[in-house]
Amino acid sequence: MPAHHRTSRSALALASLAVLAATTITACDPGVDPDPDPEATAATPPVPTALLEQEMEWHECSAPSVAQGGGDKPEKLPDGTTWQCGTLKAPLDYAHPDGDTIDLALIRAKASADSGDQRLGSLLFNFGGPGDSGVMTLPLVAGDEYMRLHERYDLVGFDPRGIGDSAGVRCLDTTDMDAWLAADSTPDDAAEEKAHARGIRAFARACESRSGAVLDHVGTQEAARDLDLMRRVLDDDKLNYFGVSYGTQLGGVYAHLFPQNVGRLVFDAVVDPTEDVLGGALGQSKGFQRALYNFLEDCARQDSCFFEGTDPKQGEKDVIALLNRLDDGPLPTEFGRTLSQSQALNGIAAALYDQEGWMLLRGGLVAALDGDGTTLLLLADSYSQRVDDNGYANINSANTAVNCADYKDRFTVEDVHRNLPEFREVSPVFGEWLGWGLLQCTDWPVDGHASTVDVSADGADPVLVIGNTGDPATPYEGAKKMADQLGEGVGVHVTVRGEGHGTYGVNDCLTGLVDEYLLDGTVPKHGTVCS
Repeated sequence: MPAHHRTSRSALALASLAVLAATTITACDPGVDPDPDPEATAATPPVPTALLEQEMEWHECSAPSVAQGGGDKPEKLPDGTTWQCGTLKAPLDYAHPDGDTIDLALIRAKASADSGDQRLGSLLFNFGGPGDSGVMTLPLVAGDEYMRLHERYDLVGFDPRGIGDSAGVRCLDTTDMDAWLAADSTPDDAAEEKAHARGIRAFARACESRSGAVLDHVGTQEAARDLDLMRRVLDDDKLNYFGVSYGTQLGGVYAHLFPQNVGRLVFDAVVDPTEDVLGGALGQSKGFQRALYNFLEDCARQDSCFFEGTDPKQGEKDVIALLNRLDDGPLPTEFGRTLSQSQALNGIAAALYDQEGWMLLRGGLVAALDGDGTTLLLLADSYSQRVDDNGYANINSANTAVNCADYKDRFTVEDVHRNLPEFREVSPVFGEWLGWGLLQCTDWPVDGHASTVDVSADGADPVLVIGNTGDPATPYEGAKKMADQLGEGVGVHVTVRGEGHGTYGVNDCLTGLVDEYLLDGTVPKHGTVCS
């Protein structure tokens, strides 16, 4: 399976045009695409007044569901604020907004009681994926990272449509998902290629069988319209929003669809909106390879490392040798399950999202080379959000469903073979894995929206766009392209010279800039660099 656009926190904590008369939603050109979806360019009917004026009923939160990622009931924030949960009704199909509705799951922590007139409204968060549950993730990180923002904002998380408890896409049961994630995702011969293709078809059919009613309505354009509905129901004049990883794509689409409703938007760990599926997969291959090399350089400086000497190339050779060994057969673990090559790649990728994962990865590679796959499987399970033996969060199903609804490109085995040499060249470790991931949507039952994403937002207020030079999953170059595509005077590009996927709460310089922007409206100079 290809890598998700995940936040480092979620990966490791778990191991359009105008709105007329304030009710009309207008669809826009879907992107830099010569053959747009004709339905996407047609005006959509207004959202019913009953939905725009609905009153949410907030209540004490229970523990997250398995689909959201499981875990304990959210704890109070350090200042004693209790989390509240609720549901918001949204049209299943914005082209027919008087039809069926779905429930969207939300969570909030109201701004500090003593903020008074200083309250700025709601600050909505999306932590990436696509597929991460905001209801589960926000309480895990808010107490450490967002308390200053909480003084003046209601912190609001949500499960986007198709994710978690918001009409979540369901495909496989636990046993079948275990097998799917362990299956060989880098076939070496014709027989393995056929088995790989059969697995993809079976996965798509299972998703259609269990979730077919929502698959055509879980794309980013629909989720962006949900954001504007949330803004209305939460009684905010403009949307204030913090998007991480895939959340930057969602925020960019929102800015394109509703530029006049853009408030203070922050994009951290930015998806490149100009890249199609092929370009995105190649970019991730480069990013993960670069992050692996940085990890190997650091490992060589430690007292204990899994390879001999100080040459990172030797470490790369040892990782490749381990993956080749796993291609021949899995390793045992302490969980009674085995570690396959695909799971090892997932586990290594998970640890590269954040420098905090490097120590776990060192130990996991030492153990795996000695015949024990336990730590790498633990990392893989955290990446795939396996909730013990109770099942999986629906991130794997939702990730495929959202990506296949967004992107219309469909690839054949021949396409993969034609591009594999370039994937291998840019990443000897991750290239084949991400190259074969191009088949993710090949047999998907619904068509995709466009080849690339339009985020042009002329007339919008400034949007803060942050790129980290050592980001493995959303390479640094994408942030500059996002800022450019948002438009002159809209996209404000900030560079962080560091490691990891996401910079807020990690880099003090950047955290200060973001806080000043969100709290005081101070826009940093375009091109600012934080070291």
